[in-house]
Amino acid sequence: MSWSGGKDSALALYRCINDHNHNIVGLVTTINSSTNRVSMHGVALDVLKYQADAIGIPLHVITLPEKCSMDEYESIMGAFMSRMKQDGVEGVVFGDIFLEDIRKYRERQLEGIGITPIFPLWGLASAEVASQFLDNHFKSIITCVDSDLLDESFVGQFYTSAYIEKLPGGVDPCGENGEFHSFVTAGPIFQKPIEVKVISKIRKEYPNPQGGNPKTFWFADIAASK
Repeated sequence: MSWSGGKDSALALYRCINDHNHNIVGLVTTINSSTNRVSMHGVALDVLKYQADAIGIPLHVITLPEKCSMDEYESIMGAFMSRMKQDGVEGVVFGDIFLEDIRKYRERQLEGIGITPIFPLWGLASAEVASQFLDNHFKSIITCVDSDLLDESFVGQFYTSAYIEKLPGGVDPCGENGEFHSFVTAGPIFQKPIEVKVISKIRKEYPNPQGGNPKTFWFADIAASK
């Protein structure tokens, strides 16, 4: 399972477990070597480990260089997936909903390795994904927001129907375009829920890959306990 720790990954995992056609043997996450945190979601590795322990599925952590080029990323991930193939892994589950270019990229990268990409949420409307997530009593906290679209008040809140209603027009209710990211703390995939608290809120700037002004994001630094 390609695992970000967020709500879409959690719902995709839940659907795979429930359909009884897949045996999920591990969660795989990439972290930044300089921050020891999940890329973009901003969640610390120790918090992610708490989460995986509470779910009860082994966590595989891949550490990426601080300024990881696409070639480096593909080499590191390709080597990992090849080892998984040798160990008998037949497929990788992703939580993507509708971004065609990302799906095609995943399919292309895994094709040469002989691993099947699986998309349990593909084609669902974002509103339906959000509804299924909440109706199944998952709980998640927003850990990152794009500050060009959402102000500081939107980070560090729990993802609820009321939160979705407050989102400005044009913001996807699942944040599928990168508007926000989340961290799941409870739900039917958990053997036991975890408690989290916001330690601080941090604003960070990153170079804009398309040029122009830097991209800025608000992060909620969270701590967790079982």
